[in-house]
Amino acid sequence: MSNTPGTSRHSIGIAPQRAWRWRTRLGLGITGAGALVMLLQLWHAIRGDPVLVGALLGGSAAALATALGTLPVLLSQRLSDRVQDTLFGFGAGVMLAASAFSLVIPGLEAARSAGIFGGGRWAAGAVVGCAILLGALALLAMDRLLPHEHFFKGREGVAARKLRRTWLFVIAIALHNLPEGLAIGVGYAGNDGMRANALAVGIAIQDVPEGLVVAAALLAAGYRRAFAVALGVASGLVEPIGAVAGAAIVGYSAALLPWGLGFAAGAMLFVISHEIIPESHRKGHEAFATAGLMVGFVLMMMLDTALG
Repeated sequence: MSNTPGTSRHSIGIAPQRAWRWRTRLGLGITGAGALVMLLQLWHAIRGDPVLVGALLGGSAAALATALGTLPVLLSQRLSDRVQDTLFGFGAGVMLAASAFSLVIPGLEAARSAGIFGGGRWAAGAVVGCAILLGALALLAMDRLLPHEHFFKGREGVAARKLRRTWLFVIAIALHNLPEGLAIGVGYAGNDGMRANALAVGIAIQDVPEGLVVAAALLAAGYRRAFAVALGVASGLVEPIGAVAGAAIVGYSAALLPWGLGFAAGAMLFVISHEIIPESHRKGHEAFATAGLMVGFVLMMMLDTALG
């Protein structure tokens, strides 16, 4: 009789945990199925437009790269802090070069070609500069208003305490990946095929270590291995949707092209400065993070100049 209360309390404790796990798995399954259906519907809706098709395929390649990056977490423990910081730096370098060579420079060329405000260099610089600031301000507003949780800065945004920690991480990852998807889509709308492909390849390359770091961080935050991998895979689904949206908006009018290219660049620069670099430097591995940034920057620069 003396063991009954303890056994009963143990059973009561296990039951909610099992129910939560099944609800979580069901929710992830429904989310994945819904995302797949959405992508198929997008494909049927845009398959006659080569720009939108290219944006969808480029965004899907980036999402697949994110998924591939999460797989090692299924087989190993956790990444060392030094490796994580190096990978963060590498991703920052790729995004920095992509912002400069695949977004800002084509944006300046598009502004001059469109003859905006006379088509001069100062006018083109002013247009793209304003667009960069708008992109950064938009991400700053989303960062302040949307409830989310960073892996290192804790909870932010309005009413963050009212949401489960899992969903706070999901929103944070979506805020991180959305600019990449927009950049891919705007790149296909504003560049020739080879340069747009170079941008998509560069972002996909940095998404592999990014997916690995996201899944490893979720594992270190206390989530189960399978759940960390599943959430890391799901985080990449923002990119094809953002890519199609970016290409569709910019493709609506040629006058929007320099604004769209600058906006995507500003959003990516905000993520680099506000999220990636602080995270890569906070554990004392600045030299490795900087080395990763330099390698990532040079790799993306070579991809853009060689393929573009």
